[in-house]
Amino acid sequence: MIYPMELKNKRRLVLLSPFVIIAINFVTAVIAGDIIGKWAFVPIILIEWCLFMAVVLWAGGIDSIKKWLRPPLKKRGYLILALLSGCIPIPIFMMHYQLLAPVHIWVPWLVLALVNPWIEEFYWRGLLLEYSSHWKLWQAILFSSFVFALNHLVFGINSELNQGLTVFVSTFAMGLLWAIVFKKTLSLRWVIFAHFLVDIFNLSVPSFLDLYEGFGG
Repeated sequence: MIYPMELKNKRRLVLLSPFVIIAINFVTAVIAGDIIGKWAFVPIILIEWCLFMAVVLWAGGIDSIKKWLRPPLKKRGYLILALLSGCIPIPIFMMHYQLLAPVHIWVPWLVLALVNPWIEEFYWRGLLLEYSSHWKLWQAILFSSFVFALNHLVFGINSELNQGLTVFVSTFAMGLLWAIVFKKTLSLRWVIFAHFLVDIFNLSVPSFLDLYEGFGG
């Protein structure tokens, strides 16, 4: 049984955890960047995956994950919205897909796309929105979207394509949209799929390695 004060302290720790993880990611980016350059995204992502899942399993557990993965409410408009958001980077993919030819590029690109959406959505949308449910809805959505976007700026330490206001605004907008879809459908299924599409079409690994020219930022 969790007592009110224990729950309050647990909630405080969960809502502070994004800033701790972002700080750890920043330090990792600086240190790893000096050693392996643009490939620093690998240790950053591996470390943050471990931290995300550690917090999720501690504060939410398997039962919460099962709850987030339940069938979505049949609100077709929000499901279509989620799918459309995942298709936004298609022009990037169409223009630069040939960059995936080397095995050392397409293997981590595919692994990231298959694994990352699950872990990130469990943390940024599932856990953070659940633990900020005592706030007003708009406050919870803005908070989870802000820290989601702030975390993505860490990759800009070693990658020019991931620097600037454009990256922050685009990830913040994506976070807002996915948080709304989650709240309206009460499921992460379509949000995870939309995140998968973004990671696929955005050519994440070529982007981290600055292998193509961006659209601003």
